[in-house]
Amino acid sequence: MIDTTYWGRNFGVVVIKDSRTKRILWRKFVRYETLSDYHEGIEWLENHSFTIEGIVCDGLRGMFQLLSSYRVQMCQYHQLRIVQRYLTRKPELPALIELLSMVNMLTNTDKESFIGAFEAWSEKWDAFLKERTRDGRTGKSSYIHKRLRSAYLSIKRNMPYLWTWYDYIEIGIPNTNNALEGMFTDLKTKLRNHPGLSKERRKRFIDEYFKETFKPLDRG
Repeated sequence: MIDTTYWGRNFGVVVIKDSRTKRILWRKFVRYETLSDYHEGIEWLENHSFTIEGIVCDGLRGMFQLLSSYRVQMCQYHQLRIVQRYLTRKPELPALIELLSMVNMLTNTDKESFIGAFEAWSEKWDAFLKERTRDGRTGKSSYIHKRLRSAYLSIKRNMPYLWTWYDYIEIGIPNTNNALEGMFTDLKTKLRNHPGLSKERRKRFIDEYFKETFKPLDRG
């Protein structure tokens, strides 16, 4: 399980967690999230004899290509949040309401049911998705329902990675990064009880939190 969390704009930590042992295997403090940081962490695991059976990630642009030699699971909760950002939590148009309702079930349904429902929705609202308007001044046309199209295309693009856990169910790959998200929430709650820490003291606090709570492995 890999993800990054932030405090402000320029201070974050990339974390790799083993979903089975619940241990933090690797971490790196960063200014912002980059593919090279994730590559560094995965490379560290390989160089220290870890067996990587699957990776759960948030779908950062380029991530699937970077991890193409592994079984990759797009965090279904991150997919839900992407759709919610485009559609809002309370859309008013029927097409948006139906799509959001479907995606809200993502973490609690099976691959065949979701793909079938998504394909049925796509066929039903195909003409609606393609509606365009033309600018009377420039003559250029553009899609009317841009945010709906973005949500739809996000699901379509990520679909091959939303069901890795289901295709390899015997391995036990999580379908979300919620365990990491919960850890980040707990860590931030504890840090709020210590306001005014310098960046270096904050780093030491975070390291101690990982050591005491999640017992990271020492592999050299």
